Amino acid sequence: MSMSTYARHDDRLFCRELPQADVLLRNAQVLDPRSAIDDPHDILIRDGQIAGLGPPNSLSAPGGDVETIDATGLHAFPAFVDPHVHLRTPGQEYKEDIATGTAAAAAGGFCAVIAMPNTDPIVDDAAILRSLVDTANRSAQVPTGFLAAITRGLGGQELTEMAELRDAGALGFTDDGKPVVSAGILRKALQYQHLCGGVIALHEEDPALSGDGVMHEGAVSARLGLAGIPSVSESTMIARDAALAGYERARVHFQHLSAIESVQALRAAKEAGINVSGEVTPHHLTLTDDIVRTLDSRFKMNPPLRSERDRHTLVQALRDGVIDCIATDHAPHARHEKEVPFEQASLGTTGLETAFSAIYTEVVLPGELELDVVIDRLTSGTALYGLPTPRIASGEPANICLVDLGARFEVGADGYVSRSENCCFHGRTLHGRVRLTIAAGSVAFKAAQLDHRGALSRS
Repeated sequence: MSMSTYARHDDRLFCRELPQADVLLRNAQVLDPRSAIDDPHDILIRDGQIAGLGPPNSLSAPGGDVETIDATGLHAFPAFVDPHVHLRTPGQEYKEDIATGTAAAAAGGFCAVIAMPNTDPIVDDAAILRSLVDTANRSAQVPTGFLAAITRGLGGQELTEMAELRDAGALGFTDDGKPVVSAGILRKALQYQHLCGGVIALHEEDPALSGDGVMHEGAVSARLGLAGIPSVSESTMIARDAALAGYERARVHFQHLSAIESVQALRAAKEAGINVSGEVTPHHLTLTDDIVRTLDSRFKMNPPLRSERDRHTLVQALRDGVIDCIATDHAPHARHEKEVPFEQASLGTTGLETAFSAIYTEVVLPGELELDVVIDRLTSGTALYGLPTPRIASGEPANICLVDLGARFEVGADGYVSRSENCCFHGRTLHGRVRLTIAAGSVAFKAAQLDHRGALSRS
């Protein structure tokens, strides 16, 4: 293996220098919707690039420095991309940091992630962003990008120096965790976007409608006596901000959609020719507010888990392409922030290590969604920000995850790679386990089942 001579996978994605892989994957079931492949293949990787694809057992490993892995019975997918994670650096490293968060990403099959700016201090200054870039270049296990804040302190009142933040490496801008309540401020941000570039990603919520809500407003919240958050709190802001984006001919991305009305608003905006996109999380695709009856704070997130009708609509919108991609909204929290009464618990769930397995188990296996659609949507996140999409094709950088669809495991039974344990799938038995992740040409994760001969055992 040779060392890469650069720490950047792309001009705005950053990671530590890692050896470039020389690997031969034998007889893997390759599934890549973009390359129109769904057949057994050998994949030869040389110096971090895909050097060849061929029929099973047809490729040789020239020289003695190529690791051969028997991938019989395993699937090779383009590695996943997550456009929405919280890595908690700077200031909240007791929950997660860039090293542990990107290691969790690699363990989940991800070859790139994009981090949110609601840290401590908030990423609203170029000096803070440059420090983050330096940290990623030292410790990120997979290429990592950063969004900067739209407004100073996420306060919604004063725009950040967007051009300066773009020059420092920001992929785009978001006040994630808080909405931009002022239409006037958001309009100014959309106008500045024409000057500096960068996608504006929006957490959509009307605080006047959300109030003190802690879960979805519906029959379950009424029975539990908990204050609810109505779905129109989200959808009305999407409709407003889509209209602003259309008026300013700007580019807007809607984060973690959760409701039927939000899908309707997104679809209407796209049909009107407005340059918008949307994402959905694994937990909104697989869980509903009915599970909140347990009052387990792992199920407290924002936007909240909603009804079965909402969940089903999100799945259909993902299939139809109305929703563009899957994002985990990986939100690690320490135990003392979650092991409190439901109303007081922090918002969010981890998701990087379970994203594929949860969707495969709860949505693909029951027949609600096709596997190739899931792979497409799990790899579409970079395209939102104008970055290359992972593909399995000769000449492409090696961004590949090897998955055992037949493997079953209990979430959390062996601990987590993430520093935090607040996973909403904790204790569930899921199917489909990542065994190997190659990110930007480097082996970022290799399961313990990979023995000294490179043959993967099933468990």
